[in-house]
Amino acid sequence: MAPPKRTFSIWIPRYLSSLQTKNYAENTIQAYGRTLRLFARYATYLKENEGVPPASCKELDDMSMGAEIETNSYEIGDFLTLIRNERQLSPASLRQYDSALSSFYQYLISQDITESNPMTKVDRPKLKDRELKYLRHPEVMVFISSLTNPRDALLIRTIYATGMRISEICGICAENIDFEEETIRVRGKGGKIRIVFCDADTLRQIREHLNGKKTGPVFEGRNGRSISPRTVQHIFSLYAPKGITPHKIRHSYASELYKRSHNLRVVQENLGHNSIQTTEIYIHTDLDERRNAYRSYFPLANGE
Repeated sequence: MAPPKRTFSIWIPRYLSSLQTKNYAENTIQAYGRTLRLFARYATYLKENEGVPPASCKELDDMSMGAEIETNSYEIGDFLTLIRNERQLSPASLRQYDSALSSFYQYLISQDITESNPMTKVDRPKLKDRELKYLRHPEVMVFISSLTNPRDALLIRTIYATGMRISEICGICAENIDFEEETIRVRGKGGKIRIVFCDADTLRQIREHLNGKKTGPVFEGRNGRSISPRTVQHIFSLYAPKGITPHKIRHSYASELYKRSHNLRVVQENLGHNSIQTTEIYIHTDLDERRNAYRSYFPLANGE
């Protein structure tokens, strides 16, 4: 049997199909596809021009994706530099390109098409001002209490109580909730199931909201279907403090839980992160905690 061809034109569609099988979000699949197809054309350009990189992305428009998937960190680094400079991307945006390429080559390794991931030797862009704006516990509660629509207030409270993603909060059904154990069964990224915890008062409000309903969406949109992420985002755009999104409320959950527990592993599992490095971006040392530590332990602050 002949070995499988190793070109981008063959393996990019297979990789994207695998993401669909794993129930990745459609916008993620599309973004990864755009990145990989652009890099495939870049690799083809290098092949046809003896390794000389293009001066701009416009030169890639007529390129095919026929190059072989073998590459190295230098070629990828030059590609990312071209993209960053031409499109004036922030480090955070550039990381999306990084993630797409890294995931793609990890997939090729799993399919025995290549033996190593060239992304492991590519310097990842440093993210300045990585600390995201979020609300502290009292601010979240004020925000929730300001809402006059009971369903909207409960929806946001549930995001904060559980740390769910926006897609997860839209997808929870009455049958997913164990009121005695105070847990909710959640289908997360890639279709992975995890159990999140919920406080008794929030669950009491959910039970009242369900009004005897035993199955189906907890938060309904049109025609009794699950509320859509777009609707949730619209609620935030109307009523949330400036800059606060559903993801920032999830961030508030993570920050409060870590600040009080100092257990990063628990926060990671509750959020449904595969990697603890992903969780670390949510974690701050609280300003008051830092001030107290400084005043308690630094010699000059103690008059020494």
